[in-house]
Amino acid sequence: MAERSLDALIDALRRLPGVGVKSAQRMAFHLLQHDREGAQRLAQALQAATLAVQHCERCHTFTEARICGTCSDAQRDARQLLVVETPADQAALERTGSYRGLYFVLMGRLSPLDGIGLADIGVHPLLARASDGLVHEVILATGFSAEGEATAHVLAQALRSLPGADGAPLVVTRLARGVPVGSELEYVDLSTLAHALSDRR
Repeated sequence: MAERSLDALIDALRRLPGVGVKSAQRMAFHLLQHDREGAQRLAQALQAATLAVQHCERCHTFTEARICGTCSDAQRDARQLLVVETPADQAALERTGSYRGLYFVLMGRLSPLDGIGLADIGVHPLLARASDGLVHEVILATGFSAEGEATAHVLAQALRSLPGADGAPLVVTRLARGVPVGSELEYVDLSTLAHALSDRR
């Protein structure tokens, strides 16, 4: 029985991104040998989160309420809507403290090879949200992978046909790409340099 329980724990830990068999074994052995209290806390936190955390009805990020704190914040600029792939992306942008608009989380990106299409990433709710009469600008902040670029391209085409606030055309922009702060130009890859040059301000 103990071996089956240990195997089940290792198999469960392997579900985490980037965790292989050996890493899962190390984690399982550490928790059972050195930190049983931590293992109990982890199990309780996972159980509580899976029961309490849901998707915001407006932006689809994670929240324990029907509407998340960002969407219900009257101080946020409702004229700007920033589109990201995941709640983790939203959290990263929030940590910068430089954006005061609202968000829409796609919960993924287009990936035809994996069978992920427009309906799977919430495009229709996004189009409805962008045409609510309040949004003036939609900022596409999907990743710069091939799938992220394809997602941004398809979304931009669909969004540009919508009216924005006060009947004006909806402004659709893309997150800029550039040279990382503190880097030396000679070590930056050519694609990043080319995009930084074309996206210069």
